[in-house]
Amino acid sequence: MEKTAMAAAVWMLPLLLVLAQFTEAAQEGFDVRQHLSTVSRYGAVKDVIVNNTFVPSNAVDGCTAIHLNLVARHGTRSPTKKRMRELDRLASHLKELISHAEHKKLSLEKLPAWLRSWESPWKGKLKGGELISQGEEELYDLGMRTRERFPQLFEEPYHPDVYVIKATQVPRASASAVAFGMGLLTGKGKLGPAKQKAFAVTSESRASDLMLRFFDSCQSYKVYRKNKEPAVGELKEPVLDKITAALVSRYGLEFTRQDASSLWFLCKQEASLLDVTDQACGLFNPSEIELLEWTDDLEVFMLKGYGNSINYKMGVPLLEDIVQSMEQAIKSHEEKLPPGSYEKARLRFAHAETVVPFSCLLGLFLEGPEFEKIQKEQPLDLPPMPPKKSNTRGSAVAPFAGNNMLVLHSCPATSSSSKYYIQVLHNERPIPMPGCGGSDVCPFEEFKERIVNPHLKHDYNALCAVKPEPLNEKPVTSKLSIPFRWLFGWGRDDDMDEL
Repeated sequence: MEKTAMAAAVWMLPLLLVLAQFTEAAQEGFDVRQHLSTVSRYGAVKDVIVNNTFVPSNAVDGCTAIHLNLVARHGTRSPTKKRMRELDRLASHLKELISHAEHKKLSLEKLPAWLRSWESPWKGKLKGGELISQGEEELYDLGMRTRERFPQLFEEPYHPDVYVIKATQVPRASASAVAFGMGLLTGKGKLGPAKQKAFAVTSESRASDLMLRFFDSCQSYKVYRKNKEPAVGELKEPVLDKITAALVSRYGLEFTRQDASSLWFLCKQEASLLDVTDQACGLFNPSEIELLEWTDDLEVFMLKGYGNSINYKMGVPLLEDIVQSMEQAIKSHEEKLPPGSYEKARLRFAHAETVVPFSCLLGLFLEGPEFEKIQKEQPLDLPPMPPKKSNTRGSAVAPFAGNNMLVLHSCPATSSSSKYYIQVLHNERPIPMPGCGGSDVCPFEEFKERIVNPHLKHDYNALCAVKPEPLNEKPVTSKLSIPFRWLFGWGRDDDMDEL
């Protein structure tokens, strides 16, 4: 027990130094809306450059785009019903804390005025999780920009077999598909002043949607996540405890760790949905916000991303579907089929649980040695704690409306080059693929050989089947968790909303 306490104290020392070292530096030019992890609005983060040294390839200059695959997250949405109830509980507890402080005649002069009578903006709302107007605009504008960027792909009359639009059965995803389609096809029809065109959005049932909701049907992933969630909570606790203590000292109320967590959630909702950054967000200083962002990114990393290979291996059906669609596009192009007789775009709208694993399958945001690790299904190191920078920030990987585009190009054939190339865009920007030498452009066959094929050895059904544990066998500890098991227990189970 003494050794564990001593180890925890040693681990806390760097955290104290972090809080002290970069508070002042973080104040200048700090925009909290760019530090909300996966709750970030698309417009606030889409132009934030992750890799300042990357220069996009010119390999597809002079080539023709012949097919587009899009995997996009739904746009900005309201809090879910469960999280709205959490904010109602926060409001009740704040009233209790203030009443208790007043009863004890404690000074509350540092307490912001808004906090004294705060009620949740979503109080009394019975339903949640729906796409809000800002989210509609994000996808509508993305549809407009996509058509403007690839005019040769979208010059033909709309047909559902030429422009395939798919979404999950969750309403915010299908609504996002509709908003995108309206932007993409505005002026293409005869409906209303904007000459809208009716279009089809298809969905699979949640139970059988292996392309966009593979996480729903993968039982081994569900077991992994249930077992790992307490450990994630334990890793976050030192940060939350330190920030809770800072809030107590700063404002004179006896905030709990849960209060600090709920206030951070409120900050994200206010800043992202309401453009309010001076209330809940104003309770924290920039260094605290970056640490809270890190705790969210840690959760995404461990439960959806590179933290364990099951997180992304289960997305192989989606990767296979994308490659097959490109192979069919190449076949149609080689056979010189007439326009309007073959598919030119496959457009998908889903969730962070879809976009993050798919980005991992492509090896995005990794350096070369890290890519080699995931090809061998080895876990990566945890995201570095601020002020160190991380390439896998949730705000960059999967903000609201975050997306990956895989553009298939046909290029003039030469004896020394491929005829077909893939270009990958993340949030509409070219992004390096470590599997293709750090370029955003890759010959199609090389893309399949280096990035796709290593994943195709996995059969979804075999991967996701829950294997019975042998009796009296101790659970295996992943390499990722070894450095932390001696420090933290496994006793907490934090509920997470589907994103």
